Amino acid sequence: MQTALAPWACDPARSRGRRRPEPPARDRNDFQRDRDRIVHSTAFRRLVYKTQVFINHEGDLFRTRLTHSLEVAQLARSVARSLRLHEDLVEAIALAHDLGHTPFGHAGQDALHACMRGQGGFEHNLQSLRVVDRLEQRYADFDGLNLCFETREGILKHCSAGHARALEAAEPGGVGRRFLDGHQPSLEAQVANLADEIAYNVHDIDDGVRSGLLTESQLAGQVPLFDRCRVAALAEHPALASPALAKRLLAETLRRMLSAQVHDLIEATAERLREAAPADVDGVRQHRPLVCFSVAMRAEVDGLKRFLLHGLYRHPQVLRMTDAARRTVAELFDAYRRAPGELPPDHRERADPARAVADYVAGMTDRFAIREHRRLTGRMHFDGDLVQRPGEF
Repeated sequence: MQTALAPWACDPARSRGRRRPEPPARDRNDFQRDRDRIVHSTAFRRLVYKTQVFINHEGDLFRTRLTHSLEVAQLARSVARSLRLHEDLVEAIALAHDLGHTPFGHAGQDALHACMRGQGGFEHNLQSLRVVDRLEQRYADFDGLNLCFETREGILKHCSAGHARALEAAEPGGVGRRFLDGHQPSLEAQVANLADEIAYNVHDIDDGVRSGLLTESQLAGQVPLFDRCRVAALAEHPALASPALAKRLLAETLRRMLSAQVHDLIEATAERLREAAPADVDGVRQHRPLVCFSVAMRAEVDGLKRFLLHGLYRHPQVLRMTDAARRTVAELFDAYRRAPGELPPDHRERADPARAVADYVAGMTDRFAIREHRRLTGRMHFDGDLVQRPGEF
């Protein structure tokens, strides 16, 4: 049950509303309704076959965009409850924040951005907003999901100045305005943003160790937060030192890392809120970011991110896969531009052919993109065979 809201929390009764007005639901608040629409969307279902760091066909135990989004939602909701923010809103933002991600994670995004250079580029945050505003086709009366302003504001975490100006021209005073004014989003959006950071940092360690690309000795020697949590776990449970319990020791260490970051986030944010004392949501938006780690924890989190950048994301094996991903996406884009008849009819008839191709490719799952690339080009940049799974796209 939702706790009593703090005065600076978003309240669905005072929402800035939907772009297309709708009568209220009988038994749900508007933020809960947004969350439900996101969960039932096609783009959300596709996240199960979209990668985080490892390409989807590399193994069944690695995180996908779907499992990541669920982890972010759980962390964000826990923080929101402690800070008396709106839990349904923070959950909706967390579940929707990756809807615009391409196949193959950031490698796919970089490739699409290069393909669309000179035509507006490609930003995955902006694409997530595009998905919920236009691309989902589920309702008779409107395109997209017609979400509340507060949910859309949280989904658009980053935005270039040029795109912000375009959004402002199309929707004066809308979700692009804050990027032009230098304002912040709601506290719920800020919580979802940091919950995302906590989740991917910790689960990338888990996936990195499972893959064999990272070792616990590396982590213990170079990541103080990991080492401290591992030492505490062994002090409390000495039996975990047994090689037979190595997986359990890793899980306990990562659990403690999550807890340490969440508790620090709650305490540091509560302190900053006491100092700032914003009167309401508008006061939050006009203030500096209020959801934060302590200075000490921020330094540790930044150190962890540097370790992951050099130890995992730039690992030769990962770079080989990301290179294959970039080539696959770029060649897919070129194949559809050369043969638009290969696109589905609803994309083929769009006024902006290049953006239509970008939308289609961005919506693909990893495995569908690999199979479609092979069908259109006769080439295969990834090792291993893929299993045909009907209904995946």
